[in-house]
Amino acid sequence: MKGKDVDYFTALYDVARVINASLEPLKVLEKIVQCVVRAMGVKASSIRLLDSRERMLVMGAASGLSKGYVCKGPILIGESGLDRKALKGRTVWLKDAQTAKDFQYGAMAQAEGIKSILVVPLMLEKKAIGVLRVYVDMVRKFRDEEIKFLKAVANLSAIALDNARMHETLRIRCDLMAAHKYRIDDN
Repeated sequence: MKGKDVDYFTALYDVARVINASLEPLKVLEKIVQCVVRAMGVKASSIRLLDSRERMLVMGAASGLSKGYVCKGPILIGESGLDRKALKGRTVWLKDAQTAKDFQYGAMAQAEGIKSILVVPLMLEKKAIGVLRVYVDMVRKFRDEEIKFLKAVANLSAIALDNARMHETLRIRCDLMAAHKYRIDDN
């Protein structure tokens, strides 16, 4: 937070607790963006996930953004230089999203009162699966500890999503095995 020291270790611990509390991805992502907004003292935060065709980013969760902004339209990778960079594993800072050519929805950012944006990738091994963004209503250069915190949260988020996906796959396999065994036992 500006003008106040933040204990990012405690904030990161809070994020880890949220992740361990549920295997429901949307619920976890929602709580993560809320933790990020509180810890960093930003206007808003969002997590967007790469679609299966890797052509756009779809909303996973948002906190602090209006419904109009959240539903503004698709984030097309081909039209968003900001997200192309982030999906290559880079941390990207936009000084002014309202005028940046790399930002797909500058007019919407202006209407929402968004100035600076910090974006970090959600990485699983060496592959990006989405992005974590923070939005502020003034020009703000982020400190190294803020960037490190956001990267750590993004990495934990990617792991949480992967764990939830694996849990769902395992649950389906167990259900199928149980159904198969049930059919065998009936014969």
